[in-house]
Amino acid sequence: VNTNNQVDIAMKCETDSWEKPQGSSSTCEDRSRGSGRSGTDEKFRCLVGLQIKETFYRVEDGLMTLLRHCLELERENSTSILSGYVDHFQSIPSEDVGWGCGWRNIQMLSSHLLKERQEATGVLFGGSRFIPDIASLQRWLEIAWEMGFDMLGSNDFDRKIYGKRNWIGTTECTALFRSFGLRARIVDFCSKELRSRESGLGTDKRKQTQVYGPMDRFLSRGDCSVPHAGFSGYGNSKYSGTHLRNVNGHQVLINWIWNYFSGSSTARNRRIIVSEKAPLYFQHDGHSRTIVGVQVKHQRNGMEQYNLLILDPAHKTETLEKSLKENVGWQKLIKRGAHTLKKLQYQLCYIDPGCASTEEMEKLKTLDSVKLEF
Repeated sequence: VNTNNQVDIAMKCETDSWEKPQGSSSTCEDRSRGSGRSGTDEKFRCLVGLQIKETFYRVEDGLMTLLRHCLELERENSTSILSGYVDHFQSIPSEDVGWGCGWRNIQMLSSHLLKERQEATGVLFGGSRFIPDIASLQRWLEIAWEMGFDMLGSNDFDRKIYGKRNWIGTTECTALFRSFGLRARIVDFCSKELRSRESGLGTDKRKQTQVYGPMDRFLSRGDCSVPHAGFSGYGNSKYSGTHLRNVNGHQVLINWIWNYFSGSSTARNRRIIVSEKAPLYFQHDGHSRTIVGVQVKHQRNGMEQYNLLILDPAHKTETLEKSLKENVGWQKLIKRGAHTLKKLQYQLCYIDPGCASTEEMEKLKTLDSVKLEF
């Protein structure tokens, strides 16, 4: 890969499309100068041509194929439900370690959508049919904000994210996918312990909570019963959680994920099931990962033990591939049991099938969230 060439193209997009002085007549910014949607449309068309394709380590046999094979070799009485195709994108030490996990998870979700969902292929990233690098994704998010998606959230960045190392979270992931007409949804999971802790602070102290960005806004939102500003609620979703009222603790999260992946599956009697559902963007304090499936082990005492199947951008793709091919050590990298869920808040983004109509697109500009308490 010619890194210098990539930098040159990125700089061209930076200078020509957005920041060149008004005197120039041949740039995207100048052609779109004026007001309203026309300028955004021109930036959109410009970015389609100038965006840079991400380079990544591609697993020859397919990472999910290797994972399915390893799950089939397990001797336990278990059932696993997985997403279809997903590429793993790792954070690069010289590029985005410490801040880029959100962007890497967006790339993982995009790899599935481009491979498995025909309706997404024609609209995602302007129909480019490839996954852009982080800098290009940052430009796409800025365009989403200009289009009116998550206006409140965009204020945390002054509506500028390109070239910055800010953490992003579930709201930015959702706004980005919604701007292409995809039905991205958010689910919040909040601990009763956190709610009681927050209620004991008193009104004045709660008002003093400093909020800096999407991650901090998410972490400071202590009361699950109070909608987050900019969230209108999505209580009519089939994943609204009414079936989880009698479940306690983090099992609420586990059960929701199981119901999500198993909802489109008809092969109930098979040990390994490939779901039509997209992976889940999984956010918690300080990090985000991608959930690609869930497993339940039927124990001899009649109890059921659940494991989330997770791809972490902090892991090296080659390490994942090697452990899966050798069937050694992959469980420690991918499986996460309920006992590992120790955070007081979690957030998921999932993507429903289909593309939104023009009328629906307007409604999707205001982010909505299902809120569940555990």
